[in-house]
Amino acid sequence: MELSDTLAFSEEQCMLRDMVRDFARNEIAPIAIEIDVEERFPRELFRAMGELGLLGIPFPEEVGGAGAGWVGYCLAIEEVARVCASTALGLAAAVSLGIGPIVDFASEAQRERYLPDLLSGEKLAAFGLTEPNAGSDAGGSMETRAERQGDHWVIRGTKYWITNGNHADVFVVTAKTDPEAGTRGISSFIVERGAEGFSTHPIKDKLGMRGSDTAELVFDGVRVPHDNLVGKEGEGFRAFLATLDGGRIVIGALSLGIAQGAYERARAYALERKTFGKPIAEHQAIAFKLADMATRIHAARLLVYHAARRKDAGLPFKREAAMAKLFASEACYAITKDAVQIHGGNGYTREYEVERMFRDAKLCEIGEGTSEIQRLVISREILREAAAAV
Repeated sequence: MELSDTLAFSEEQCMLRDMVRDFARNEIAPIAIEIDVEERFPRELFRAMGELGLLGIPFPEEVGGAGAGWVGYCLAIEEVARVCASTALGLAAAVSLGIGPIVDFASEAQRERYLPDLLSGEKLAAFGLTEPNAGSDAGGSMETRAERQGDHWVIRGTKYWITNGNHADVFVVTAKTDPEAGTRGISSFIVERGAEGFSTHPIKDKLGMRGSDTAELVFDGVRVPHDNLVGKEGEGFRAFLATLDGGRIVIGALSLGIAQGAYERARAYALERKTFGKPIAEHQAIAFKLADMATRIHAARLLVYHAARRKDAGLPFKREAAMAKLFASEACYAITKDAVQIHGGNGYTREYEVERMFRDAKLCEIGEGTSEIQRLVISREILREAAAAV
């Protein structure tokens, strides 16, 4: 019995998990090393995932989604990440960051225009928030500006570390429309590839997630129609905070998938590799590492799916999402490090894949809010609750 079985997933959720697992093993795993070594974004996989309905897993059926909720979505991300974290990150960015704001905050006309192609995988979405000087302080330090000119907005600025940026067709980006209003002066816009003055530039030579497409977005007087404003003017900050809260659950699931993949490889290797006349798994030093890895994975899984279920139920989940992301990402880093150690010298080579997982794991502690930011979110939430109880 798998540890995940103790979470009592529904029959439909298990069927979804198994379908994605088969796809990941048959279509993604055979090219995972190639994706990493060549820093290749596998666009063909995203079209295939679109055909399977994976790009619409968490969204309601009435907008063209699968209606499987965030539990189903996390199951899919976990399965893809078990074999290729780069592909899982691209999927996560396309769905929760790119498509999510359109589903949650866009007008009906915007949904009708963009969602069919995005959900089918025919087109790809990206989310433009982070800037060269605006990372953890994305709201306060944002420098990108959008100025109203008649029935258009003119956007000037730069976004950085944008996942899927070089391959995406549709971008949801944030910009200050009223710089004097602070975070209440931030709005969101849909920008399409090909807009005059808009360009993307690859960011290469990353430590890990090398097959995940990362870009700089440049807005040099890009004109977009007023109809491309997402939600109301000045509501962009609230929208992107809500988007990030959900995204943190997904990064927790991605971390969980990497950790699970590394653990499975380390366990199999420990049962096969022999020293001093017996499998190294029977040596206490290795057995205890495996025990710690399994325990961390189980705890991370409980946190991730608890947060996902709260979101699906419409309950507050900010604290739970931050806890899931924090614990799962740090557990992932520890587990992949131990997986390399268990493999010894072989763990330092590409052939055994745990070295890639170790490199990929680090981003999980940084993206969608660093571990330090997660601790800030958690502390604010628990102190706010304590103050309210007085």
